[in-house]
Amino acid sequence: MSRFLVSVLCAVLYGSFVTSIPIGEVSSSSSQSSILTQTASSTSVGPSQPSPTVPYASDDPNYWLWNETTTTDPQPERGTLGASILGPQDIAIDKQNPDILAPPTTDSGTIGNAKWPFSLSKMQLNTGGWVRQQNIQQMPLATAMAGVNMRLEAGAIRELHWHQTAEWAYVIKGSTQITSVDQNGRNYVATVNQGDLWYFPPGIPHSLQGTNDNPDGTEFLLIFPDGTFNDDDTLLLTDWMAHIPKEVIAKNFQDDISDWNDIPGEQLYIFPGVPPPDNQQPVSDPQGQIPEPFSYAFSKVTPTQYSGGTAKIADSTVFNVSTQIAVAEVTVEPGAMRELHWHPTQNEWGFFLEGTARVTIFAGTGIAQTFDYQPGDISYVPTAYGHYVENTGNTTLRFLEIFNSDRFEDVSLAQWLALTPPALVKQHLQLSDKTIAGFNKTKGVVVGGKKTKTTTVVA
Repeated sequence: MSRFLVSVLCAVLYGSFVTSIPIGEVSSSSSQSSILTQTASSTSVGPSQPSPTVPYASDDPNYWLWNETTTTDPQPERGTLGASILGPQDIAIDKQNPDILAPPTTDSGTIGNAKWPFSLSKMQLNTGGWVRQQNIQQMPLATAMAGVNMRLEAGAIRELHWHQTAEWAYVIKGSTQITSVDQNGRNYVATVNQGDLWYFPPGIPHSLQGTNDNPDGTEFLLIFPDGTFNDDDTLLLTDWMAHIPKEVIAKNFQDDISDWNDIPGEQLYIFPGVPPPDNQQPVSDPQGQIPEPFSYAFSKVTPTQYSGGTAKIADSTVFNVSTQIAVAEVTVEPGAMRELHWHPTQNEWGFFLEGTARVTIFAGTGIAQTFDYQPGDISYVPTAYGHYVENTGNTTLRFLEIFNSDRFEDVSLAQWLALTPPALVKQHLQLSDKTIAGFNKTKGVVVGGKKTKTTTVVA
């Protein structure tokens, strides 16, 4: 028999073999299996649907394999993939990161570290409080913003200071009294309560002091719109005065040099003080008061209710002075998720306040990686990267989405597809007309579990 006839016969037999293989029995663990699946699928579709140009997406389940309530032994195993760890293992860390230890099969490649626990930041202890920070040294991916977590006992003072960047804050606990004077000599005093915000533009001097509204004082989150920001580079009143000749100080204030004998010889940074009254009034000022408040009662904003939770936003449209930082405070109920979305022009710096979550970040070119978060963790999603935030626990998830921008903006995947010609969507995703018609034309923002059908009983 000639070589040509042998080749033709083999091709016919191979084609018959491929079309007879059930799709569900083909393993996805090899490139050969993928080819067989693609070929089998191509021959089985009806004439009304085009053959796929690539294999269908896998139906393999990719749930997180454990969370804070489970007792499962954490191992790098998912289905038939992976194997147990035989050597040393940090079980506490592995329990907090199921999607790092046993990644979903939909993950591919790496995007860099998008998680940093404040618990791993070095704590600076002072008389009256403490401070810890995160910048690009801890999370190189976070180039647009840096974070500082600070605690002041009742009466303790974060001394008069200023920064080269803007300072934005969210009060986590207690209340903080802030003071400031702007470049036109107009002053400002306010008590900022739990859940509220403050913002100081670059170079504007200010101070922070814990009140005794809470006997433990106050704790807050600070955000700076520069990933290289280092709180050690803050310009402090006492540090400056300690480095000016006293005769120059006396000449500047037009008094005697002896009046300055007891000024500190180095910076105070954080130090104990007398708790201020809540009704503290600004010093009488011939220039008047600052016209745009440096604080915003975010805690009093009524959140918008969605099917799976709530969201509320503060940006320059309501907190006018905050021209470089915008925020969304989001809650997600158990079983729900912050919908698939991205931010078109903004990096997202996230902070988790309550509950546990997982986030898959899609970077394009087939790269996607999943991370898990607990209270006190920082997340970071670069501009335009697709992502979601899913509640993986049994309690309400609450977190902040923070942006280096004057406006909050996001693009919803569901809304995008709902407002695109259905035929075009159908040709991309091979969905039914009924499925496409069910897409939400308004943003879901926080979506609940799968919709349940309701039955109307006619009497």
